[in-house]
Amino acid sequence: MHSLSSRVLILTAVFVMLAEVLIFLPSVARFRQDYMVQRIGDAHLGILALDATPDGIVSDKLKQQLLDFTGAHAISVRRSGMKLTLMEDNPRAVDSTIRLEELSPLDMISGALDSMIVRQDRVLRVIGYSPKDMDAEIEVVIDEGPMSAALLDFGWRIFLLSLVISLFTAGLVFLALHWILIRPLRRITANMTAFRDNPEDATRVIVPTARRDEVGVAEKELASMQEGLRAALQQKEHLAALGTAVAKINHDLKGILSRAILVFDRLEESDDPEVRRITPTLISSIDRAIAMCSHTLNYVGQESPSLKRSRFALQDLLDEVCEREIDGITLSAETVEGRMIDADRDQLYRALSNLIRNAVQAGAQAIDVSVRQDNGGTVVDISDDGPGLPPRAQENLFKPFKGSTRAGGSGLGLAIARELLRGHGGDLELLQTSGTGTTFRLTIPDRATP
Repeated sequence: MHSLSSRVLILTAVFVMLAEVLIFLPSVARFRQDYMVQRIGDAHLGILALDATPDGIVSDKLKQQLLDFTGAHAISVRRSGMKLTLMEDNPRAVDSTIRLEELSPLDMISGALDSMIVRQDRVLRVIGYSPKDMDAEIEVVIDEGPMSAALLDFGWRIFLLSLVISLFTAGLVFLALHWILIRPLRRITANMTAFRDNPEDATRVIVPTARRDEVGVAEKELASMQEGLRAALQQKEHLAALGTAVAKINHDLKGILSRAILVFDRLEESDDPEVRRITPTLISSIDRAIAMCSHTLNYVGQESPSLKRSRFALQDLLDEVCEREIDGITLSAETVEGRMIDADRDQLYRALSNLIRNAVQAGAQAIDVSVRQDNGGTVVDISDDGPGLPPRAQENLFKPFKGSTRAGGSGLGLAIARELLRGHGGDLELLQTSGTGTTFRLTIPDRATP
């Protein structure tokens, strides 16, 4: 009962039975009406024998035979102002009168249900026009019992036929749905389970069929998603291997570069002016290489740092950042003075340092920092007057090793800054960038109170 196929089978049978019920009610109502019209037609034929006699009188035996043929207790016909009647010697009292021309569809249905369910031994007077002569109005008195029995028999035949039709239709619909929908869904489910067990196995990626319907689209999208996930896992595996390899050679690399710096420090004391001229450039290049290696190791090998939040003056932190990162750059931070912020001071220093360093390296001459409180947190906007971010950098923003805006950059600065802000429950986003400058927004929510 919990499988999709069994539910489809049961629901199909139920819906077909409901459709048959809508057919059943008009059918039994029509059968009851036809039964009474048939009695009126038989009564008309019986009364013709009385009409054929010269004096309109028949023997008691023939009268009873005519009434038995019609299945009635009394028959009368009105035509052209004349009335002929056949009646038993001791007629029964009439319980209900039915005029066929006055019956509405709802009356016909309710009357049929009443005859089938109640099944009382009532006597009915049925009045209607003869199907053989529309000028003749026939009145026939009959027992309801035989009509109810015939109606029940007809109802059971209709019910059994409806049941057979519903089961047959449900079986066909089930087989069609099983072939068109359920089998493909089972295949997709089995593939998803197998792919989950080993997503790096290329043979477990689903092979889409040639179907063009929704199932075919689902198969194609699933295949695309599995290929993308497999490629992402492979890339992460390669990055993890790269991080492990770089970590192993980090100590030796730093030692080699440190010894190279010592050598170049001695070269600065050389008597050769050309050597003294190029030595600072070489030292600067080695420093950048050491910094690049350190940034890469910090990003690849880092775990989520624990927060040590405290309240401190944002102006003091900004002064400390600017003392190291800004040289000959105009800084405007009027709204920062007197502002207190609740954050991890070291992590926020690192995030601000990355943003301001990027602005300086991009060629900004002026940087503006504004602070405001908003929705239970602190919002810091950092704007510069640099040349803006190129389209390629905007597409890969916050992606390590892809989002750098300058040659030789790693793109780790923004990625690390956003990760630190999200560790606080906030975020780092690009508000706008153009040829006149760029604005980044840092949001830091206040600490949740117990």
